[in-house]
Amino acid sequence: MSLVLPPAKRARVEEDEEVAGGEISTHVNRSSQLAAPTMLFSGHQAAVYTCKFDPTGQYMASGSHDKSIFLWKVYGEDDCNFNVLAGHKNVVLDLCWNRDGSKVISASADKSVGVWDVNVGRRTRTLSKHSGVVNSVGLGEGSLIVSGSDDCTAKVWDVRSRRVEQEFEAKYQITAACFSHDNELIFTAGIDNEIKAWDRRNESVVFVLEGHKDTITGMAVSPNGASLLTNSMDKSLIQWDVRPFVNESRFSKQFFGAQHNMEKNLLKCSWSADGEMVSAGSSDHVVHIWDVPTGEELYHLPGHAGSVNEVAFHPKEPVIASCGSDKQIYLGELNA
Repeated sequence: MSLVLPPAKRARVEEDEEVAGGEISTHVNRSSQLAAPTMLFSGHQAAVYTCKFDPTGQYMASGSHDKSIFLWKVYGEDDCNFNVLAGHKNVVLDLCWNRDGSKVISASADKSVGVWDVNVGRRTRTLSKHSGVVNSVGLGEGSLIVSGSDDCTAKVWDVRSRRVEQEFEAKYQITAACFSHDNELIFTAGIDNEIKAWDRRNESVVFVLEGHKDTITGMAVSPNGASLLTNSMDKSLIQWDVRPFVNESRFSKQFFGAQHNMEKNLLKCSWSADGEMVSAGSSDHVVHIWDVPTGEELYHLPGHAGSVNEVAFHPKEPVIASCGSDKQIYLGELNA
């Protein structure tokens, strides 16, 4: 795949090609409504650390070392970048959409969480109670979000009032935080190599997941809520059983192939909408996708010229988005 791009904030259609361990679909058997089986979105001026589809799959948001958030149209070839959200004073490390797709919530190294109105293209809330870099942000029920920070806290916010509803304090920096599927637990992970499950009712740790040997960089709950996926600098991607009342080991399986390097980026991980596939950021410039039931790697997709920092699954079609330290975002169609 060529990575020589025009200096424009738009999509570029790529030529189809087979790759080891899987292939982007050919002209003969298309599996999505993308304008082409493979597309490149360019425009960011520095490494792209996060990318997420909105709930409809019509739009995507990306956050970058250039301090900006780009909003993209997923379908169509021209003018795919329809807005740039500027206002953070440092790197944008993570983001998520709210449930109706009207807002983007961002985590930044400027120690703040931003709430952005997509329809008007501006920031409507700045949540600034953290005293350290905000590494992670996750969506909860209603108007609640959770953020994890280098100040060793995870904070649950009500974005309507800007209030901190709850605070969970760890001993070490928190690099990833998210709600459980039923919103009764908060999961936090960080440089102590552990995942803690906090009961929101009494704000205490109910169980700890141990097995990683280095900093945990990403975390995601499965669509059915039964499993938690964690990515670590020890080059392990682990699936855990987080259902209540589990008496045996909560370790389910490990997926092999993802890499971390001396850049020590917070490489994220994700589930497909049906929970049958997982993916993780990887420093080897490759998009890795695994089959959950078997643990086998289904796709091994090169193309990036830098670390792949996040891979996002489309909510409705067999499409993935990947963003990297090469400043680029790929959209690719998986085989039907």
